[in-house]
Amino acid sequence: MATINLRPWREERRERLKKQFINITAIIGGVGLVVGLIWLQIVNGMIGGQNSRNSMLQSEIAVLDQKVEEINKLKRKKDDLLERMQVIQNLQGNRPLIVHIFDELARTVPDGVFYSRMERKGDKIFLEGTAEANSRVSSLMRRLDESEYFINPNLTKVIANPNVGDQGNDFVLTVDLEIKSQPMVSKESDGEPQPDKKGKKGKKGKKNAAKGGKK
Repeated sequence: MATINLRPWREERRERLKKQFINITAIIGGVGLVVGLIWLQIVNGMIGGQNSRNSMLQSEIAVLDQKVEEINKLKRKKDDLLERMQVIQNLQGNRPLIVHIFDELARTVPDGVFYSRMERKGDKIFLEGTAEANSRVSSLMRRLDESEYFINPNLTKVIANPNVGDQGNDFVLTVDLEIKSQPMVSKESDGEPQPDKKGKKGKKGKKNAAKGGKK
């Protein structure tokens, strides 16, 4: 006897397909979630490694900055030492000149003239003082002009000073230094001329030749 299926097979099929779709979607979602978590871990690891490298680089940069600062300090100390050495060398080199300048100023000052201030700037000397008369100032200017160490004396200011006398005045003048290069003296000669060695040899040769001729 034939049987008739009265169950709603279409609805069952629809439900079965629906469950399959849900299962597949859940599997895909789970796989995607796992892949996402793995990728997130990888990215976090890469970020952590980069942060570690950045920290190491920053530490090395800090060490290099410290070394650069130390080098700069050493350079500044070196420059200071070089400047001091230059000052000392200048003082040592100018010591004879300074002595000559003071000696010459004392030698050229006439009677009745008194210096109150002296200043040197490079090759120029500024002199301030008091004179008992205008003729004394003229004599001072003439002596400075005749000196071998000074040139271009220039009287810049004259003010009457009755405290010194009826013709007394205060004056300000400038004069330039005339620095002459000193001749170099050989250490071997110690300032004395050496005899001509070639001349000596020539004379000996002539004497020997004369002796040979006599023989």
